[in-house]
Amino acid sequence: MSTCFDNLNNKKLIIGLVHLLPMLGTPLYENGNLEKMTTKAIEDCLTLKKNGADGGLIQTVDVYYPSTDDTDYARVAGLAAIVARCRDAVGASFLLGAQIMWNCITPSLAVCKAAGADFTRCTALAGDTDSMYGKIVAQPLKVAEYRRKIEANEIGLLAEISGYHHKGKYDSENIKNMAATSMRLGANAIEVYDQNLDQNERLVLDVKSAGNIPVILGGGTDVSNCKERLRFADGALVGSAFEGGHWGGPVIGKIVAEYVKKVRELENE
Repeated sequence: MSTCFDNLNNKKLIIGLVHLLPMLGTPLYENGNLEKMTTKAIEDCLTLKKNGADGGLIQTVDVYYPSTDDTDYARVAGLAAIVARCRDAVGASFLLGAQIMWNCITPSLAVCKAAGADFTRCTALAGDTDSMYGKIVAQPLKVAEYRRKIEANEIGLLAEISGYHHKGKYDSENIKNMAATSMRLGANAIEVYDQNLDQNERLVLDVKSAGNIPVILGGGTDVSNCKERLRFADGALVGSAFEGGHWGGPVIGKIVAEYVKKVRELENE
């Protein structure tokens, strides 16, 4: 079954990050947060759509995170409510992703299925990685079984293998193996990122050499460098660059429009 990452035909996906407030069921949640972040998420998604972005990834920002796949029911219900409202606001043509951090893949799949989102992002679908919240260990069998159980094969899995959250010493063969393994385990696209331009490009080309794999950059792009950084990649997640450098702030339409214009030019070069 195809997902939003299939059949791109030279199109480069531009997906803005929509950062929320601490969610229900987490230590820093405050009364009123749910209403505030629902309003923010809808406004951010509408701004992204209006200015030409392809989608938005709605992401929990809770400060305290579990290191396992499981999470509190309230986090799942809260995010599902927000994503459903965003889907109603933007319509079916705009891609929506939902991610419960740090690596809560099966709860995120449930949110996507219930609320009508198109994809989720996986910190570790394969292998393991260190985090400030403990060791993150992949559970690919659990993910695959749950994905089948809720009939969510149309929901794309974007698997991070090197970048902000999935960390490790660079090794070209390991990157290729991680990419190929992640795809065999159900990923539909691979995410990489490095702050250094040359290393970032090397990561993209490593993944591309492992097969016909869509590669999405996990960050590092802005209006000034998006054409250069996206030369070989198939898309990018864009966070603070769309927020005017103020991480967690509102998405700024003018910046999105300038970024989109440059990427569309790149697609036609």
